[in-house]
Amino acid sequence: MPPVQSTPKVLFVSSNRIGDCVISSGVIREIERQLPGAAITVACGRPPAPFFRSAPGVERVIVLDKKKMAGHWVDLWKQVSGTRWDLVVDIRGSALSWLIPAKRRVVYNRSWETGLRKVEMVSRLMGSDTPIDPEIFLDDRARTEAAAVIDPQLAGGTGPGPIIALAPIAHQPGKSWPAERWGQLVEKLKAEPRFDGWRFMPVGGPGDRPPATPALEAAGSRGIDFVGKGDILASAAAIDRAALFVGNDSGLMHVSAALGRPTLGLFGPTEWWLYGPWGPRTRIAASNETRGQFSPIEDLTVDHVFEAVVALHDAYIAS
Repeated sequence: MPPVQSTPKVLFVSSNRIGDCVISSGVIREIERQLPGAAITVACGRPPAPFFRSAPGVERVIVLDKKKMAGHWVDLWKQVSGTRWDLVVDIRGSALSWLIPAKRRVVYNRSWETGLRKVEMVSRLMGSDTPIDPEIFLDDRARTEAAAVIDPQLAGGTGPGPIIALAPIAHQPGKSWPAERWGQLVEKLKAEPRFDGWRFMPVGGPGDRPPATPALEAAGSRGIDFVGKGDILASAAAIDRAALFVGNDSGLMHVSAALGRPTLGLFGPTEWWLYGPWGPRTRIAASNETRGQFSPIEDLTVDHVFEAVVALHDAYIAS
């Protein structure tokens, strides 16, 4: 009898940030391509952990809650050091990946940062000649949770018009377009004939309520409130119900792009040419759109963003 082939064991150490987890999510498919039938264990932060619960090949998700004195890495080592891994992929470049038994290691380090987009960097790290596109692994649970919020609000408003999702939050200083401008943007879009009957859906976590309030107030009966309504995969399923997405440079922007939604990312003093949304139906509106130059995000006007949203609509909806 031929020898029984054991199932390849793979450890994927991903990020604690939602955006970075999305950007590197294509690693899951690449692991399957390189090691068909592999049983994958993912270690990541708590906010992005739901992304992996239905990802193909993933049999376990280990949540890393940051602890003092790098205690979270000690906890992870205790959970994974007893396994001999066929492959360890570590996009965080941690020392842990060199301290556990493995036949092969793919470990990120700063030398890969040579001006490439992060998706391209991760793809090269995995040995792929072509970019490994990010992917969101939606499941029925997430879709059901999204529908439970969206459908009753549609029924209670002015009708089931197309939805434009809004993400008026970013968790790093300088990345958040002022909250009141989101309200002003919604007012201008409501008055634009192209968006007659459209619904406006702010999306975010439980702490994102204040930045979303002006947009919801401006939307009135045409608003759908999806702020703090579920985990990140439920938010992704809500965004998947939208026709367009507009958001700050944030994890939700990358979620929208990975879902294939026409996506507009708003940028201030960050490198939009490196960190902009990835995909063919994505655009950016920046406070300074000259590559290599920066301006505060407060310099990004409502008129500029409005025109960019209209252009996104005309390119991917009207056509």
